[in-house]
Amino acid sequence: MPDTYDVAVVGAGPAGLAAAVESAAAGLGVVLIDAAGQPGGQYWRHYDENHARPDDRRGHHGWSTFTRLRERLDALTATGRIRYLPGHQVWLVTRDENGAFTLQLTPTTSTRVDGAEEAGLSRAETARALILCPGGYDRQLPIPGWDLPGVMAAGGAQALLKGHRTLAGRRAVVAGTGPFLLPVATGLARAGASLAAVVEANGTLGWLRDPVGAMSVPGKGVEALQYAALMARHRIPYRRGTVIREILGEGRVEAVRIARVDRVDGRLAGPEEEIAADLVALGWGFTPSLELPLMLGAETRRDVDGSLVVVVDDLQRSSVDGVYVAGEATGVGGAALAVAEGRLSAVALGVALRRTPESSRRAVVAVIGRLSREIRRGRRFAAAMHRAYPVPVAWTRWLSDSTLVCRCEEVSYGDLVRAHRDLGAEDPRTLKMLARPGMGWCQGRVCGFATAEISACLSRRETTAEDLRPLSTRSLAVPVTLGELAALADDLPGN
Repeated sequence: MPDTYDVAVVGAGPAGLAAAVESAAAGLGVVLIDAAGQPGGQYWRHYDENHARPDDRRGHHGWSTFTRLRERLDALTATGRIRYLPGHQVWLVTRDENGAFTLQLTPTTSTRVDGAEEAGLSRAETARALILCPGGYDRQLPIPGWDLPGVMAAGGAQALLKGHRTLAGRRAVVAGTGPFLLPVATGLARAGASLAAVVEANGTLGWLRDPVGAMSVPGKGVEALQYAALMARHRIPYRRGTVIREILGEGRVEAVRIARVDRVDGRLAGPEEEIAADLVALGWGFTPSLELPLMLGAETRRDVDGSLVVVVDDLQRSSVDGVYVAGEATGVGGAALAVAEGRLSAVALGVALRRTPESSRRAVVAVIGRLSREIRRGRRFAAAMHRAYPVPVAWTRWLSDSTLVCRCEEVSYGDLVRAHRDLGAEDPRTLKMLARPGMGWCQGRVCGFATAEISACLSRRETTAEDLRPLSTRSLAVPVTLGELAALADDLPGN
C-alpha cells in the first residue's frame, strides 16, 4: 500500500461509495474510511451481511444503485485500487507543509479498555486530497417528556429495524415534520408494529410555495405515491398540522398529547387529544455532520432548512484547497443527489490531479455537465422540500420551564431563559458556557440546533450561521482514549 494516497474518502454512504469507486476508476489511489462495519450509510443500512436474508432490499429505495456500487467497491478492493477500512472513525485531520493530509483513525468498537493503540488498532493514513462525505443524523427538538424511555429519533427506530430486525415498540407514534416520517412509519408497520398515528407539523399545501422545484425530480412524486399506498394499506392515521404537545408516562412512554398548530405562526391551537403509545419516534429533518469540515476551516452557511452546511462550488470544492465535500454536509437532499455529488467530486479531483488522459477530456467534460445538471435539479427539489416542511416558527412556545433541552447535562429550558435574562447570555456560545447545554456526551449534536434557535428567539432575532457554528465545532471529531492522545503526542517533533 502507498505511504500517501491520492485521496482519502471519508464515509461509505451514498456519496462516499460513489466518490470512492469513481476516484479509483479515474486512476487515483484511494483509501475509503467508514465508521460502520459494512457500506451503505444510514440510507442503505442493512442486516449483517454474514446473515443476509433474501428480502434485504425490502424497504429500501435505490437498492439497485447500492448493489452496483457495492459490486464495484468489492472488485476495486480485490485488485488493490481501493483500500477499504470499515469500522474506523477519523478523529483528527492535520496538514503538513507539503499540503498532504494526515487522518488519525480510531476503531468504531473495541473490546479493549486500556488504550486502542496498545492493541494495534489506532492508525493514521495520509492523502493528497480529501473527499468528505460524513452524512448526517436526525435533528431533534425538545418536547416535554422526551427524556422518557421509549422516545427515540425516527432514524434510530429505522436503524434498529434495518440493521437488526428489531422493533423498538409495538404501538408507535411517529412525529415531527418531513417526508422521512413516511418510510419510518411504513417500515414499522410492515414489521408488525401498530401505528397509532403519524403526526406531521405541516400541511400538504407547502409544496405550492415552490411548484417548479417540487416537480424538478419526477421520480420523487412516484415515491410519494408509493408511500401513500403503504399508509393506506396499513391504515395509518396521518394527522396534518399537528404536533406532540407532551409525552406522557410513569417510568416510560405510555401516551402522547397532541394539538393542532396555527398554519400561519405555528402556535398551538385547538383542543388536545391523547393517544396511547409505547414508542415515540421523533424527526424534524436532519443535521449534517460537520466535525471534519469545520476542523479544517471550511466555509459554512445556513441552508434553507436552517442547518449549517459546507459551502462548495460547482465542482464540490470547499474553501479549503484539496478538500471536496459531497452529500448531506453540503445540504440535506437525499441519496440520489448525494451519489451525483460524490461522483462529481471524484471526476473533478481526477482532472485536478491530472489523471485524466487527454483522449478522455471531452467525455469527462460531458460527464461533469450531466452530473452538474442532475445536482442542480436535486438541489431545487431539496429547497422546495425544505420550504414545504419547515420547523414551526413558534416551537419554543410549546416548552415549559422544566422541559429538558440538553438531556446529557439535564439543562432545562428554564435554565436557558435564566442564563439569558439574569446573566446576559445573548448568544449560544455564552449560553453553553453559563448553562452547559452541549457540554455532555453528545457534545451538542442533539441539542445544538435547539439551543441556537432558543438563543436567537430569546434575543428576538433570526438564527444565523454564526449561532450554529460554535455548537458544531469540536476539537476532536469523536471520543478517543487517553492512550491515543498520548501516542499522538509522542509522535510530535521534539518528543
